[in-house]
Amino acid sequence: MSEQHEAARIGLVGAGSISGAYLESFTRLPNLRLTAVADLDPARAQAVAAKVPGIAVTDLTGLLARDDVDVVLNLTSPAAHAEVALAAIEAGKHVYGEKPLTGRACDAVPVLTAAGRAGVRVGCAPDTVLGVGTQTARKAVDDGWIGTPVAAAAFMTTPGHEAWHPDPEFYYQPGGGPLLDMGPYYLTALVHLLGPVRRVVGLSSRPRATRTIGSGPKAGQRFPTKVDTHVAGVLEHVSGALTTIMMSFDVWQARLPRIEVYGTKATLSVPDPNGFAGDVELYSGATREWTTLDVSAGYADAGRGYGLSDLARAIATEQPHRASGEIAGHVLDIMESLLAAGETGSEMPVRSTCKRPALVPLGATPDQA
Repeated sequence: MSEQHEAARIGLVGAGSISGAYLESFTRLPNLRLTAVADLDPARAQAVAAKVPGIAVTDLTGLLARDDVDVVLNLTSPAAHAEVALAAIEAGKHVYGEKPLTGRACDAVPVLTAAGRAGVRVGCAPDTVLGVGTQTARKAVDDGWIGTPVAAAAFMTTPGHEAWHPDPEFYYQPGGGPLLDMGPYYLTALVHLLGPVRRVVGLSSRPRATRTIGSGPKAGQRFPTKVDTHVAGVLEHVSGALTTIMMSFDVWQARLPRIEVYGTKATLSVPDPNGFAGDVELYSGATREWTTLDVSAGYADAGRGYGLSDLARAIATEQPHRASGEIAGHVLDIMESLLAAGETGSEMPVRSTCKRPALVPLGATPDQA
């Protein structure tokens, strides 16, 4: 029998649209209990409180002072991630946040250092990698089904979010772009599959100086593109495997895989890392055919917040958590290094590193040891 632990008491900071997905997951994660909510817009905080009777509505200072908050769930804008995390750590709270860990890689180190000194945990999305899709692929790699990993490919292509988003400008401001927007999903999956990255080479471009909003009340309005919108590069993993990556807001349509991993014995097709599930397929050099693998690892029926639940269990059992701040900081470092390589056209080292987390066993639930 797995041991059941007392629920971690969660203080939610930032009650924007993504908070709804977390609240939905909380209903099936018994080791999480929402006790307080804070938002710069009191109406948004009140809207959350209406869905979760009995929780306190307060401001950030009040939330951090509460004795019934063990973990701060940081769903603020990326620019505020570091400030909120540091304040929570200073108050003695564990922190779990949406991606990215901080707005800039240089701000991640103070957060992780402060947490280490305070003896609290830092966790960070994406936790999509803990679902059955990426975890089944990870187990296939670990079990030697593809032989020695040689290389991988990762592609995210779209013509741009302005086609559907009514307020897309922020995707094209500093801090935006395809790599920083979607890269965390792909790179976190690649770290789980192949381990950390030690250096990168890359190039990037900005084919269009302006973009046109395609829907909503501002449809037809043009706005400037202030970041590169097509990023391509190669990542060298510490293991020696090489990943080719392309992240683009400039491709109308493509027939490219999301992620493939190439080994000495077989090729592995990995499902969309922006989701928790999906088919994992293997092309074996021995059989010369594609086979869909049975689900063999990962949290079943997972959703946003499963990484937070995994963190709560790890705190209770004094074990490492899987959606860690160290991984998120390393992923942010990889992305900034790749963007810097794109600007200079040169090789860039990735100075941080991390450990691959433990595999999620098949049938496990994040709330149990």
